Amino acid sequence: MRYQVEEDQAAREDGLAAPGASAQVDTEFRVICLCAEWCGTCREYRPVFTEVGQAFPHMFFRWLDIEDEADAVGDLDVENFPTLLIARKQWVLYFGAMLPQPGHLRHLLEVFGRQSLADSQEYALFSSSARAWQNDADLQRLCVI
Repeated sequence: MRYQVEEDQAAREDGLAAPGASAQVDTEFRVICLCAEWCGTCREYRPVFTEVGQAFPHMFFRWLDIEDEADAVGDLDVENFPTLLIARKQWVLYFGAMLPQPGHLRHLLEVFGRQSLADSQEYALFSSSARAWQNDADLQRLCVI
């Protein structure tokens, strides 16, 4: 899994990008988990997220605490934890809560990973909610952090 050298030790041990770290890597897929330290489910999910991230080294994984990094989150309304953002290039493929089990995320990433770029673009525009994700400035900003 790719991540910046200046990240803190805890992030290096997890294999996840640290808060505030720039994701200046050339990866097509970004998987961002929006969580909060106070959330017990999030604390339990972090090792699961790390495990899945290690299984997909060609994808960039980022753990983002919505309170510590409120500026990065912007006006996004995160109501359920964990909430995941999965993007391919600038296309948001998934944004929402996910059951904190490795099989769910792993399966979704396998499906997205098998898509051609054209299929991903079509998928990102398939429904009205997915089309709205493409026009959400906060989601688009998260796609490139």
